[in-house]
Amino acid sequence: MRTRLLPLLIVLMAGVLLALGVPLGVITAGVEQQRVVVDRIDDAARFASLAQFVTARPAADGDSKTPEEDERRATLRTELARYYGLYGIRAGVFYRDHTPMAAAPAGMPVPREGEGAQAFSEALAGRRSHDPHQIWPWDDTGRIPVASPVIRDGDVVAVVMTDSPTAQMRSHVLRGWLLIAAGECAAMLVAVAAAFRLTGWVLRPVRVLDAASHDIATGRMNARVAATAGPPELRRLARSFNEMADNVEDVLEQQRAFVADASHQLRNPLSALLLRIELLALELPDGNAEIASVRTEGKRLARVLDDLLDLALAEHTAADLQLTDVAALAAERVDSWRPLADDKGVLLTYEGQRAVTGWADPIALSSALDAVVDNALKFTPEGRPVTVGVAPEGERVHVTVADRGPGLTDDELVRVGDRFWRSSRHQNVSGSGLGLSITRALLTAGGATITYAPHPPHGLKVTVTVPRTAP
Repeated sequence: MRTRLLPLLIVLMAGVLLALGVPLGVITAGVEQQRVVVDRIDDAARFASLAQFVTARPAADGDSKTPEEDERRATLRTELARYYGLYGIRAGVFYRDHTPMAAAPAGMPVPREGEGAQAFSEALAGRRSHDPHQIWPWDDTGRIPVASPVIRDGDVVAVVMTDSPTAQMRSHVLRGWLLIAAGECAAMLVAVAAAFRLTGWVLRPVRVLDAASHDIATGRMNARVAATAGPPELRRLARSFNEMADNVEDVLEQQRAFVADASHQLRNPLSALLLRIELLALELPDGNAEIASVRTEGKRLARVLDDLLDLALAEHTAADLQLTDVAALAAERVDSWRPLADDKGVLLTYEGQRAVTGWADPIALSSALDAVVDNALKFTPEGRPVTVGVAPEGERVHVTVADRGPGLTDDELVRVGDRFWRSSRHQNVSGSGLGLSITRALLTAGGATITYAPHPPHGLKVTVTVPRTAP
């Protein structure tokens, strides 16, 4: 969920920042150009004030009509030359017929087309030239022409024309854009951090709920959720989950208690009944078939009650996990069962490493292996092998018990381990159908698992998997 929510939030925040940053960059460029244009208009107005009294054209010898106009013309030329030398901005004052009154550099022409020509025409009409088109940082050929009329006695007698390079202005705009970009990047980093924090705050209770649900599904019924973090809706959901888990645990506990109590309470009447059957058998002839049948069913019922009590205890008892030598424990159980295997003519052997450690409850693991080995010996014909092996694989240890019995079909493999389930082909074999259910309950409490698979060409392979890392 986080991988889907985070990109959505980041894209939305990036869109917001771009929607703010792009107009801000455009405004920054416009403001900088407007500042340059206003500055050039002020400069043009200053030159116009110097030129408004130099209206007479110079004579053929270069002198004007009066020494005063010669002095003003010289002052205007000096100012234009100094302005060009200091700022590199071309500037000139031109009569209405485009002939120069004074210009720097000398020979500066009047533009005949483009924005410069339009600005000159507007100045001749007595208006300040319009703003030129926007110059962007990558437009290294753009220039800013500005024209201002020289007015004397209400008439436009000349035009002041400036033609400015844009390198410095474009540099200022680019520097402003870099600052905006840096601010956008910083804001994006803050937004991403806030998105991570927000999604973590929202999804942390969901992850805790998921982990607690998994724990309960795998048998750890005491798993609960702390309803102290996240949005109010998720805190309320956590409290509801805890209430549900409490109710489920109470129901299961009542079921376990009922099974244990019923098994325990039925043992005494059953024992008395079996004793009376034995006393009754003394009054009947030896070999009575009915008495033998009743005795067999009574013993089977006693075994079922014992297994029910063991199952209730297995589901209720917490595992005592320890770092255990699984290989040594499996070899020990093989040695314990070998006399019975020899008596039945079954070849029980141990294969694999002699020292492999894992985290397990030694008593529960021993009981589980006893049940699996006992089951394998029951169904393996005389002269056939039963092999117990231990092998590590990554973070797990696998204990396999493989026999050469009749095995199970695919449909039977799905049901094996269910309570009271027995294959219809094996009804004549003694048992209650609870042994593998008890084994699964013992292993699940310690974080281990048990699986069943065919053992070609025929037989059953049971694999008990134990974790190698501490819980």
